[in-house]
Amino acid sequence: QLVESGGGSVQAGQSLRLSCRASRTYEVCMAWFRQAPGKEREGVARIYTGSGNTYYADSVKGRFTISQDNAKNTVYLQMNSLKPEDTAMYYCAADVASRCFRRGLTTEDFGYWGQGTQVTVS
Repeated sequence: QLVESGGGSVQAGQSLRLSCRASRTYEVCMAWFRQAPGKEREGVARIYTGSGNTYYADSVKGRFTISQDNAKNTVYLQMNSLKPEDTAMYYCAADVASRCFRRGLTTEDFGYWGQGTQVTVS
């Protein structure tokens, strides 16, 4: 079970930190996706929690940071310098470790999903 929290409404340039609490976070592949109205769900960032290796979509590089706290079974997405185009429902996803070693970041690689948390940037 994946439970997201931390969404909200902010102004452009501000920051938010999303949290995803899981039953287990060690040595799995975890990721954040987002979906804006009328658009397909797109990958934002992923982390292999065994080594901490990360991957980011070009659109968020330098602004977003994915991190983990295995003691709390939680993965975070720190979002800085938010833009209106970051407005979307953000979803946490998880799957086996090998999914983190595939090219790109696609929804097909993840079988476990949270319910989402809304982020609105104006």
